[in-house]
Parts: sequence; structure tokens; C-alpha cells
Amino acid sequence: MSTQNSQPQRRVVVTGLGFITSIGNTREQVLTSLRELRTGIEYYPDLERSGVLVRLVGTVKEFSFPELHSDEWTYPAAYTIPREHLRSMGPNAVYGFCAMKQAIAEAQLPPELVSHPRTGTMCASGGSSWLSYDYMDMMLEKGPQRCNPMAMIASIAGTLNMNFVSCFGIKGHSLGFSSACASSAHALGEAFDRIRLNRQDIVFVAGAEDCDLFTILPFVGTRALTTGTDPSISPCAFDVKRDGFVVTGGGTVLVLEELEHARRRGAPIQAEMIGWGEASDGYSVMAPEPEGDGLRRAMDAAIGEAGISPAEVDYINAHGTSTPLGDAAEIRAVKRVFGDGKGPFISSTKSITGHGLSLAGAMEAGFCCLALQERFTPVSANITELDPEFASAAIVTAPIHYAPRVAMTNSSGFGGTNVSAILRRWDEG
Repeated sequence: MSTQNSQPQRRVVVTGLGFITSIGNTREQVLTSLRELRTGIEYYPDLERSGVLVRLVGTVKEFSFPELHSDEWTYPAAYTIPREHLRSMGPNAVYGFCAMKQAIAEAQLPPELVSHPRTGTMCASGGSSWLSYDYMDMMLEKGPQRCNPMAMIASIAGTLNMNFVSCFGIKGHSLGFSSACASSAHALGEAFDRIRLNRQDIVFVAGAEDCDLFTILPFVGTRALTTGTDPSISPCAFDVKRDGFVVTGGGTVLVLEELEHARRRGAPIQAEMIGWGEASDGYSVMAPEPEGDGLRRAMDAAIGEAGISPAEVDYINAHGTSTPLGDAAEIRAVKRVFGDGKGPFISSTKSITGHGLSLAGAMEAGFCCLALQERFTPVSANITELDPEFASAAIVTAPIHYAPRVAMTNSSGFGGTNVSAILRRWDEG
């Protein structure tokens, strides 16, 4: 967390957003999908052919990666990725590159500020299991000298920040994060601290994941995925019949910027980030602590750093993966922080996007920015019978007319890692 000192605290705002997601590849598409509950989840034939019971994926449209050679890859014509950069990219980095282009344009950042010692990048990606598998297979068959020399960079977890530094000339701080499904939420928090502590003025926060069989199948073995076949009812976070999540991929980038720096250049301000917290369960490598103790402490820390009371939080974008244990632990934690029957509105946008894994934290923080700026409360889709244990929580099961001013977004991951971040609507003009 940020340290206290005698200097006034630097304020941190969001000046740009970029989205490549299952529910849209532009801000406008994503906003419409969130408002109208348009799901990005589809039946995925490759899963049935693989012989598993899982059928649904949050597919990323307009992108195709049919084979190793990037010459065969397709992505929207609005983006130009030089061939020398594609050689060091996997699908996740392509998604991230396109989201980064959007975010830079929306933040109205000139090249000299993108490539500046006071501008950094904090990224999260699980890497590309598909590329790792196929490149290793090729190396064993043909020898390592016959393979793409950039194969290692393209497939490892640090690929996103490595490629961003190269593609965009990043000269400031550059870090990659690996904390499972809280990875890009950790990136968001660390970026906030770098700006708050006067170590950077601008930080690009990015999360990106592949969306293919090699990403999905390992989760089948954990029995964490829904076996539902109808995206109009699965996944169903907080429903009594919830049975797991749907995997998705894509990329999201947020531009975090010091407030006065943004004001001086006339930047458009989307929202203000006012605090974050992190804590570990100290319980299990896979299962959440049953009462959500780590997440409860992360939320308490975020509220404390933000300098607000729990009653001032209007909306929580829940981690809400639709697993029986995870949803229960999160709602129990929320009740301990906000009081039983007294808390903010809650929804899980994963019910229409799927679970973005390391991407989820950044993507859902971006959704919170849209909700704050556009003054709407996202709905938790696919709930036909709310779990009775959650009846006293204000879970949004149908559209409501409510404009949140303060939003919290939660992320949790394997190993019992938890992050909570708080954003506030920008009303200062």
C-alpha cells in the first residue's frame, strides 16, 4: 500500500480504456453489452471434440489464430502490427496490443508521453500454453535452431510487458504480475502506488489471456468449469444451481495518470482510483477460506486507504466466478465488511463475459469505470433462483435505475490471493 508522508497525496485518475473482450472490442460495444446483458459466451465445438463435458467459452470475436505462423493470424483491420513484433507475440499479446492502441487514443497521449521515463507499464498474463506446447513439440522434432527464436518471449507469462516495452517504446517502470486470477488487479494496485509515491506519472495497466483449448482444458481437471450448455443460463454466479465458470480471453488496458499531470494536458478523465487492498487467505492452494477472511481484509484495507466509510461504497463488481465455494466465501466476506442486509449493490459481470483469469481484474476495473461514468449498475445475469444464503445481499438480478458514485472491484485467485480496488465517479469537471 502507499506509505504516508508529510507531502500531499498525489491523486490517481483513469484517462484511457481499451477493451478486447468476449462482449465487444470497443468501448461502445462493451458498454452496450453491459447495459443490455448481451452475452459473449458461446458453444465451442473444439471442446466437444476433445471429449470433455465442458461446452461453453467466452469467445473473442474478429480474431483468429489457426496455426503457429503469425502470417495466418487475423485481427481487425483497424490495427497494424509490424511483422517483427508479431514474431514475439502470442494471441494474448495481440489482444493486449489492440487494447493498448485503444487506450492510448482515448487518453489522447502523444508519442512523447507514451515513450517517456515517467511512463511505465504493469501487465498480467498467464502466457500462451498453446505456443509453449507447439513450439516445444517442434523443437523436439526439428531441433531448437529450426524454431522461431522469439518463441520463448511469445509464450511466457511476462510476454505482455516485454512486448509493450518494445512495441510502444516504454521507458519507465515495467513489471509483469503472476498471482493467478488476481494478477491484473495486483498490477492495477501497484500502478496506483507508483503514481501515488511520485515514481511515475502515467502507468499502462494491462491484462490479457489466450482463449483456446490449451487455456481451458487444465481447468477441466480442477472441476471448476460449468458443464452447462446454454449461455442464457450458464454461468450463473450466486444462483443456487451454480456449478462453475466459463473461461474467456482477450485484453484490457487502463491508463492511470496523476491528476495534475492529466489536467495540465487536458486529458479526458474517466474515473478516479482512490484506494486498494490485498490480503492472503493462508488456507489452501485452491479452495477459498470458507468465510472469505482474506478478501474481507483486502476490502477493509481498500476502504481504509480510500478514506471512506463502508456505507459510501455503492456497487461491488464481485469476483463472482459461479463456483459453489467461491461465491459463498465472497458474499460472507461482503456481509462482514458492510453488514448483513446493509451492503452495496453487487453483480458479477463474469456471467456474460466468462472468467478472464489473469485478465479479470483489469477488465472488471474497466467495467467499473464505464458504470461510474455512464451512471448505470451492471446486472448479474442468469440468476433464476438466488441462493437462499445470499438473500440478504443486494445482488442485482434485473436492471435497476441507479447511478453509483463509488465502485469496488474484487479479484481472488489460486493460492488464496485477494485484491480489492475502489474507484470513484469523476465529478470535478
